[in-house]
Amino acid sequence: MSKNLYVGNLSWSTTEDEVRAAFAEFGEVLSVKLIEDRETGRPRGFGFVEMDDNGAGDAVDALDGKDLGGRNIKVNVAKPREERPRW
Repeated sequence: MSKNLYVGNLSWSTTEDEVRAAFAEFGEVLSVKLIEDRETGRPRGFGFVEMDDNGAGDAVDALDGKDLGGRNIKVNVAKPREERPRW
């Protein structure tokens, strides 16, 4: 099984490889997705990391509030996306 982790407060210059390397210390990283603005293509400062269950909890405990790329990142288990009405 795997867990999807939310990673926030990322520097716009942080790369997927940097995020993967930080999380890989705690277990197998299955995927990394940094979210970009649809219109400009610029990073939005957050993303998601999918990890195996064994390492996900350790990664949250160790990395939440830690410095990555000059910013103190926020890490927690991602909540399911809520459906929002389209206008």
